[in-house]
Amino acid sequence: MSSRTPIFFLILTAFTFSCSQAQNKSSLSPQEFATKLKQSGEATVLDVRTPQEFASGHLAKARNIDWNGDNFEKQILPIAKAKPVFVYCLRGSRSASAAARMRSIGFKEVYELEGGIAKWQSANMPITKN
Repeated sequence: MSSRTPIFFLILTAFTFSCSQAQNKSSLSPQEFATKLKQSGEATVLDVRTPQEFASGHLAKARNIDWNGDNFEKQILPIAKAKPVFVYCLRGSRSASAAARMRSIGFKEVYELEGGIAKWQSANMPITKN
């Protein structure tokens, strides 16, 4: 075996890992989030902020389940685990925690809005109060 073989396998492994990570990206910019959501058809949009925050403005068709509420896990049970779920909060930390929990209990495709609704609004993306 030549001395180059281990280096070749190391590079090949790193390349393969980086490609698989890029394909499985779960934290999306507002533009990526909107595009992926549009392409996903029957996806669930989940706002994990408080009901008061939700009432101040949210993404169209979003469902509000407060991550800090008493029964987050019970409320997400009816959501289909095999379909895409798009999760966001104000700045991204609550949605990251909620998304991690959802993945740990079997949700297959969970996407997070990078920077939350604050970054969404900074990108001049639409919100609603309906």
